[in-house]
Amino acid sequence: MPNFCAAPNCTRKSTQSDLAFFRFPRDPERCRIWVENCRRADLEAKTADQLNKHYRLCAKHFDPAMVCKTSPYRTVLKDTAIPTIFDLTSHLKNPHTRHRKRIKELTDEDIKKIKERRLASSIDQLMSKKDAAAKEDKPSEDEPQMSTEEKELREYLRSTFEVVLMLAKQNIPLATGEDQSNNFQALLEYRINAGDEALRKRFEATAVNTEYLTAAQQHQLLDICENTVREEMLMEVRENRFFSLITGDFVEFGGLKHLPLFLRYVNQQNFLKEEFLDFLPFDGDECSLVEKLEAHLTERWGLSMEDCRGQGHKATGSFTTKMKAVALMLMEKYPLALHMPCSTTALNIHLANNLPFPNVQIVMETLRRIHVFLSNPLTQDEFEKSISSHYKENPERGAALKQACVPGWTEQHAVFDLLLDVLAPLVLCMDAVHQNGTFTSGVREDVYSISETLADFETVATIVILKNVLIFTRAFGRNLQKDTIDVFCAATSLTAVVHSLNEVNDNIDVYHEYWFEEAVNMASVMEIPVKLPRLYLRKQQAAEVGEIQAEAYLKEYVTVPIVSGVMQEVEDMFSETSINALKSLSLVPAVMGHVKFNTSEESHTEVYQSDLPSADTLSAELHCWRIKWKHRGKEVRLPTSIHETLQLPDVKFFPNVNAFLRVLSTLPLLKIEGDNTNTASNRLQAYLSTVPPKQWDKCLAMLSVNAHVKHDLDIMVDKYCRLYPEDDPEAEAESEEAAEDDVEKK
Repeated sequence: MPNFCAAPNCTRKSTQSDLAFFRFPRDPERCRIWVENCRRADLEAKTADQLNKHYRLCAKHFDPAMVCKTSPYRTVLKDTAIPTIFDLTSHLKNPHTRHRKRIKELTDEDIKKIKERRLASSIDQLMSKKDAAAKEDKPSEDEPQMSTEEKELREYLRSTFEVVLMLAKQNIPLATGEDQSNNFQALLEYRINAGDEALRKRFEATAVNTEYLTAAQQHQLLDICENTVREEMLMEVRENRFFSLITGDFVEFGGLKHLPLFLRYVNQQNFLKEEFLDFLPFDGDECSLVEKLEAHLTERWGLSMEDCRGQGHKATGSFTTKMKAVALMLMEKYPLALHMPCSTTALNIHLANNLPFPNVQIVMETLRRIHVFLSNPLTQDEFEKSISSHYKENPERGAALKQACVPGWTEQHAVFDLLLDVLAPLVLCMDAVHQNGTFTSGVREDVYSISETLADFETVATIVILKNVLIFTRAFGRNLQKDTIDVFCAATSLTAVVHSLNEVNDNIDVYHEYWFEEAVNMASVMEIPVKLPRLYLRKQQAAEVGEIQAEAYLKEYVTVPIVSGVMQEVEDMFSETSINALKSLSLVPAVMGHVKFNTSEESHTEVYQSDLPSADTLSAELHCWRIKWKHRGKEVRLPTSIHETLQLPDVKFFPNVNAFLRVLSTLPLLKIEGDNTNTASNRLQAYLSTVPPKQWDKCLAMLSVNAHVKHDLDIMVDKYCRLYPEDDPEAEAESEEAAEDDVEKK
């Protein structure tokens, strides 16, 4: 039954508004003030119990400071809240308006009483504020008092933490070259000269040419900053329980491989976030990496792998096979941690990276090297000149290719089609750069190596076959990176994709014949001889070389493995559980409208039954959810994404739908709304490309990537004082030794 607002000239009711409605208080004195402010004469004769039971006021009649939101589903009033905001005049504009909530006309006596009461209330409030201020100024007997030295120490630590965070935000390493305190020392001196009293008092007796802080102390500060910022993010993850695990490509620190670790989750404001958490050391053993992942998430960070709902891994080269093994191990332990491609990686790139065949991995590594080569504006200009020269008889085609080869084209869905079109100009460009003395010897040697790889017939044939096989997954992969309705349509079209790949596999001889002919024609254009790989010939010494045909070799060692490998990868990444999860996107109103509200979410929700607050009422709730949008007004627009749907005020009245959408939005496959150029992954890449590799620091990288995360300097100071107490010389010496050991390990 809806609640109606008892205020004059207010027609709000609970079923048409997301506002909170509050009962009249049971306390007779407070209730009398509420009635008096309402100016409802018909309410004055009623008791406080009657008013509490039958009458409500909506939140619009209270000062916002009096309303407290204790959780996404609960709003309460402060104990002293009194309604003060009323419309007492709008009915006068239309004298014919009749309303059952008659406004009481105040007499002079009534006005006098109200003024006296308000004056008394103001005096009471003023006195209470003075008492509270006096209590705050008066030191508590139970609270320990800090000495002058302790206060100065804390102010000094605040200043040093500010310096560390400033360096991290600007991607400036603490140490450069042989001087292990160069940048940090310089910034401390600058702050002292600029008038920082806390630093001046600390170091006024220290010579300016000596280091203010040892390397061990600097790393102690870094460690405190890193852990504090990480804890801020982890608190959000714990509050919202469900998350997905994302890993990036390996990064090398101090000669050891490290795995960047990201978490994707929905925060309390229903915004999807993907944050960088840490680097995990990787010694090449998949089992040990799984153990480290679990230990970090559970023992160190207080999360539970039982709440992991997805995992996506963006490794390249030989590490793709190892990360796939890690994903399978995690899924064996936690079946709901669905392994999916990441939203930032094109599906065809992901599929090719996961094919464990040497010829395919050579092509993918060459693509990455081409990307680095063309990142230089000079080489990009040379490349465009080569395209114009090669297509001088077809300038329209050349112009279209130059427009298509924008930065990042090597990571697009149709990369293999485009690579074949520009293969000849690309080799011409690299030959020109190799002979150009204006480029460094390192660049010329690198392009020579790339051009030699591209001028190999097996490489050309592998690119042709990848292009023709992955054409069946290209449209499917593009839809996965588009809007929610496109992802839903992609999930329903997977059967057709699998059917097409099966048809190719069943008629592999016919398809391979056409593909081999295309590869031979391409090699002919580039004047590349059609021959068998030298290593293969060496293995076949016992056989008659003349009897070995290039076409038969490519079919057995390239075409068949690629087709079967792509089919297996699609089957592994898009299992029945994964597809059911993606089909559950029909909960988004725009998708429901697209399919004419003929949806069957119940059949796809079984996998997430344990995640729902009231699974037994799910069927009835989904029915109401469909009816709500099917019979909406013409002016009501259907939300088009999970993010937009979660922002609706009344989604909280559908707790199962709300919980279901929050879990779905964490899946690695779904794109993050907003600016995709400022993701945590991109910020990490920016740090790695800005800072020279010899100056990479794990702590500084983590702080740089998460510079947007709020941090409390007082918390950092408290942690430092607790972990590294300076009043105990023995404890200080021990902590410094431990920090130095930690530095050596890093």
